[in-house]
Amino acid sequence: MSAVPIRRARLLLVVAALLLTLVSTPAAPAAASAVSPAAEASGIASSQGAEVVALTQVADRQVDLSVRSPALGGRTVNVRLLTPDGWDPGDRSRHWPTLWLLHGCCGDYTSWTGQTDVARTESLRDVLVVMPEAGWNGWYSDWWNYGQGGAPAWETFHTKELRLLLEHGWGASSNRVVAGLSMGGQGALLYAARHPGMFKAAAAYSGSVHPLLNDESVNRILGFFAGQGNDPLRVWGDPVAQRDVWAAHDPFHLAKRLKSIPVYLSCGDGTTGPLDPPGATSALEADFNRQNQALADELERSGAQQVTTHFYGPGTHGWAYWQRELHSSLPMLLHALRAGR
Repeated sequence: MSAVPIRRARLLLVVAALLLTLVSTPAAPAAASAVSPAAEASGIASSQGAEVVALTQVADRQVDLSVRSPALGGRTVNVRLLTPDGWDPGDRSRHWPTLWLLHGCCGDYTSWTGQTDVARTESLRDVLVVMPEAGWNGWYSDWWNYGQGGAPAWETFHTKELRLLLEHGWGASSNRVVAGLSMGGQGALLYAARHPGMFKAAAAYSGSVHPLLNDESVNRILGFFAGQGNDPLRVWGDPVAQRDVWAAHDPFHLAKRLKSIPVYLSCGDGTTGPLDPPGATSALEADFNRQNQALADELERSGAQQVTTHFYGPGTHGWAYWQRELHSSLPMLLHALRAGR
């Protein structure tokens, strides 16, 4: 892998910023800003304190930014950009329409480019595609942490720190749409609902869109919360005692906030589908199918007029379906971007 081919002066500033990062004390989560002078001069830091400490060209039109985030307790995480033709972060006069693609549980910022043909999709050559790290098990949430808040605050990292960083130094415009799969499908709808106006449209593929549907759904997501030895109550608390926190992260309970934008929902029913090996089934997909059906009904009751559903019957929880659904939803997402110009 090689460094991004940018002007020599900019490279020197980035190296200086990295050296300062290596010798400085990590920023506290509550700090408003932790910007080194070199990073500030080069324009790679945000006013919220997150800063790019390294960048790597990983493939044609694919750049990874390593971002140190106060919202994540000073951790450095990666964000992959699929860049449009003619993209130049040094040109502050041009800003590109932006598609955020959110990964699912157990994945990471490389999932979309590693598992789908998104990097070869011609209709995205004039769009900046943002694929941020969201933690193996982050759930696109600022964790409750027994009422103490603090890190990890994935929602704050994405919707404040990263958003500003990309707009100020990496050619992103305020014209955005969002899509995601599974955990990322929940994230796409959550961000669109909880941050009105941030996204012009949202799409969820096999999304966890109503975790409070029933005991099975609650217990399943608690099982995910407990992954990698984590205390499951750190994320949203107890589903009974902290039901308000759960409801605030359940797209079903936020349906009225989604009724003004185009929404795309898709899911299989968990039985063996045309893109599955023989005999494959998925109880997870069956659960998410019920959740998506419930959300679609709630959106209709809320008066939403721009909802597209593709509940395609047989199909499990897998990338072959999510790639297909990305292509199916792209016309709607790109239309929303064009309308937002």
